[in-house]
Amino acid sequence: MGEGRGHNPLKLVPLGPIVRSGGTAMSLLRRLVALLVLIAVWEVPVGAGDTPAAALERLKAGNARFVKNAASALPIDEARRQAQVEGQSPFAIVLSCADSRVPPEVVFNAGLGELFVVRTAGGVTDKAVLASIEYAAEHLEASLLVVMGHESCGAVKTAVETKPGSPSMGPNLDALVAAIRPSFDRMAASADLAHLREAILANVEQEVNDVLSRSAIVRRLVTEGELQVMGAYYEFSTGLVRFSEPVTLRGEPSGKGGVAEKHGRVSR
Repeated sequence: MGEGRGHNPLKLVPLGPIVRSGGTAMSLLRRLVALLVLIAVWEVPVGAGDTPAAALERLKAGNARFVKNAASALPIDEARRQAQVEGQSPFAIVLSCADSRVPPEVVFNAGLGELFVVRTAGGVTDKAVLASIEYAAEHLEASLLVVMGHESCGAVKTAVETKPGSPSMGPNLDALVAAIRPSFDRMAASADLAHLREAILANVEQEVNDVLSRSAIVRRLVTEGELQVMGAYYEFSTGLVRFSEPVTLRGEPSGKGGVAEKHGRVSR
């Protein structure tokens, strides 16, 4: 799937002869432009070497452009696609909801190969999600994991509104609700917007702690300073993503949700 930490080569893709028999000035110009794009990709690796702080600043800067409706033109043409053939080096991992209104690459104004994105309803973790995160953090050397909830999350709303003893919605939806519910079970039973936002933020905290308590690889990378983990909340109404402080650890987990000293709590 890719190389591990310390070895993530970037290679130029050969363009072939610049001038061919019957070539035109316009075709030569196109080839020169493609060559310049490839050189730019070569000189500025997508994510290799980014510190967690630098990765966070890139996310914040991209989101600021998105909020201002001033998104940068992204290199998503053939040259960038070809540059990705040999491998990937994303600078950050984003675990987010599968909601169609929450595409992380758009929200953070990121191009091909810049983000390693894992999406499930409600951002709920399972073994496949954990394996994906571990691969991106350990082998692709992404230095930041953001667990992002969002305004008006339908998965969390369903969990809030589904009371114990409610009729089954089917085994899969029942399992999703059961995974989300513990994050806010102690909160007042209400589906108003203020309560829903609190429930969404509580779910983000739970998923942050789920990742940390269930993945020894993630805990090790955090302890070694190779990876930072934080929660986030995306507002549809403003386009803004709010981040928590980076999580700090207090040792080995004693149970579900028991590993983080700071829990990825996003400012209310």
